[in-house]
Formats: sequence, structure tokens, C-alpha cells
Amino acid sequence: MKNPLTPDKKLIEWMTDIRRHIHQNPELSYHEFQTAEFIAEKLDELSISFQKGIAQTGLVATIGEQKQGERIVALRADMDALPIFEKTGLSFSSIKPGVMHACGHDGHVAMLLGAAALLQKQEVKGKVVLLFQPAEEEEGGAQKMIEQGALDGVSFIFAGHIDRHFSVGELAVQPGLICAFTDEFRITIRGQGGHAAKPHETIDCIVVASLLVMSMQTLVSREINPSFPTVVTVGKISGGSAANVIADQAVLEGTIRTTHPESREKIITGLERMVLAMEDLYNAKTEIKITPGYPPVINDEKAVVIAQQAVLDTVGESGLQNQPNPSLGGEDFSFFLKKTSGCLARFGARRDDLANVAAHSPRFDFDERVLPIGAEYLARCALLALEHTENMD
Repeated sequence: MKNPLTPDKKLIEWMTDIRRHIHQNPELSYHEFQTAEFIAEKLDELSISFQKGIAQTGLVATIGEQKQGERIVALRADMDALPIFEKTGLSFSSIKPGVMHACGHDGHVAMLLGAAALLQKQEVKGKVVLLFQPAEEEEGGAQKMIEQGALDGVSFIFAGHIDRHFSVGELAVQPGLICAFTDEFRITIRGQGGHAAKPHETIDCIVVASLLVMSMQTLVSREINPSFPTVVTVGKISGGSAANVIADQAVLEGTIRTTHPESREKIITGLERMVLAMEDLYNAKTEIKITPGYPPVINDEKAVVIAQQAVLDTVGESGLQNQPNPSLGGEDFSFFLKKTSGCLARFGARRDDLANVAAHSPRFDFDERVLPIGAEYLARCALLALEHTENMD
């Protein structure tokens, strides 16, 4: 007899169609209006009640009711796309030039809707809250959802992220830190412009900026404990107007990724020290602005016990994996985990023909066979958490 929590062919086709529709119609952070309307239509099909307009474009749906002594468990999917020109050649490629689902959020939405369909057919002892979250890629829609009460009363929250490092049928679930601190910086260097043939009459900001880029790499290699993964990346440099003109201003923009609070503090203070030193070294004027990003994702041990059992029930012991090292990627699921116990899993979805294509690439795609696995896993997390949380305090 088929397990009632295992998606059947009809449900798998339904989820696949959802994923492809969202992929073809991507929307950037806080602009997911059409995506939200599409999700609302699917929730209506399932006769699941919901609220729209949470954190601007998000939705909160509910299954079941909380009775005396029962808990509330949340499941979350992010739904925003990225400002990337798609080059996958898929038959359902983005119809919006310069906007693409290149991180798997289209799949996350399909999984959560699939989990909703499975849960709708079960006897739910408590309440399950489904969070369709905007702006994970931008400024953190999770925090805004929390501020608007989306997590009120929730005892556990579960989510997952498609990951090309694992094969279909593998889910990585473990306690502790799995995603990094993410901070951004903007450095402005001001000097004195002039003719390229007369550098002695100028303060060349391009030279100063170039030396600063190289110098800041020593922060990681010589000032940070090598046991703690750390990255400082300059992603954007702007300055200058012509080949024969020495620029009077240059701007560096980048990101800091750390996995330890002490490393984070050392990088930030060290970067500020180096930027200030450029003033004395080269007589330039400098300014640095640090923008705090997402806190790290730290899976709670109690939630992980539930999540690991959900993995075992979904794909068996061979499918339960560990993430070898913390990812230096950021995830605003971390804001939810600052409020309640939870776990973020990794859904294996590697395509061997795209083994070297990373997330946020214009050629990114994943194996759609992960969709029913993710849906079943999320549904099982919710039911296990509702059934067993009273024994885990």
C-alpha cells in the first residue's frame, strides 16, 4: 500500500507545473506580486485559508487548528528571483529579460505547496503555518514577516534549500552553524583628478583602490584563525571616466562572510584600519560604510532530531547526509531561528550535466525529481513536530 505522505504521480505533475510556471515568470525581491497571486490560486485549489500582503508580497497559510495543549509548527519557502539574464535554454526559461530563478526558490515554492497538499489530507493535531516569504535575496523578508506576527506562537520552523552538491535522494541535516554571517561594505576613495600624462599633479584613486583590494586579502590569510572559514570579496569597482584621465574618486563594494563572531569583528575592524591607513599612505580621503547582513543559520538540536527522523522516513538511512563544512552563503532563515527552534536542510538536486554550474549562475538548473522528496520531507517535519514536541522540552 502506498504511503499517504508520498506524492503520487498527479501531485508530482502538479508541483512540476508550478515550478515551471514560477520559473518562467520570475520576480525580484518585494515585487513578487504575480507570484503571490499564483500561489493564492493554488492554495484556493487546496481549500487552504491564507492571508496575503504579509511583508508586502508574502503569504501566510494555515492548516488545522491549535487546541488546548497543541503546538504550532511553521514551514517556509522563499519565492524571489535574481537580476540575472537566463542562459539555460529551458523550454520554460524566463520571459522577463534580466530576471531569473537561479537559486531554486521556484522549486521551494512548489515543494511547500506539495507539502500543503499532503498535509491537507492528514489528521493534523495542531496547526501548521505555511510561510511563503519574499525577498530572501534582498534585505531579508523573513524579518519583516516576523515583525508582522507570522511566527507568533510557533514552536518549530522547518525549511530547506536546493543544493547541487548533493544527489537527488540525499538530504543534509545537522545541528549547529550551517550558513555564515553576511555583511557588506562600501568604500569611497577621494583624491585629485587630472591628466593621465601628469600623475605628479594628482592623487590617483584607482591606484589607491587597487592597492587596497590586494591589501585586504591579508586580513583573512594573516589575521584570522584558519580554523574558521572567512571570505572578503570585492565584487564591484567603479571609478574613472576616460582612458587619459586620472580619476578623482573610486568606489569599492563587497561582502564579508564569516562563521565566527570573533572573526567577523576582526575583519570589520581590520578593514576599517586599512581604509583609514590609505589616507596617510597616499594622501587620499577615505570613507567606509559597513552594512550588517544576515546572522548565521544555526540549526537547533531539538529541531534537528525531528528533521533527521523526517529524512529517514522519506528517503531512508542512505539519504541522510551531513554538510561537510559551513556554507559561506547567507540565508535570512537565520532570523526565524533567532525567534524559535528550527532547522534548515539541504535538498540534493544535482544534475550531472550541470555539475560545475553554481547557484546564481545564468545556466543554473536542478533535477526536478527533488520536488516530491522535498514536499514529503516538509510534511513529515510538520507532523512529527506536532506529534512529539510535548516530549522534547
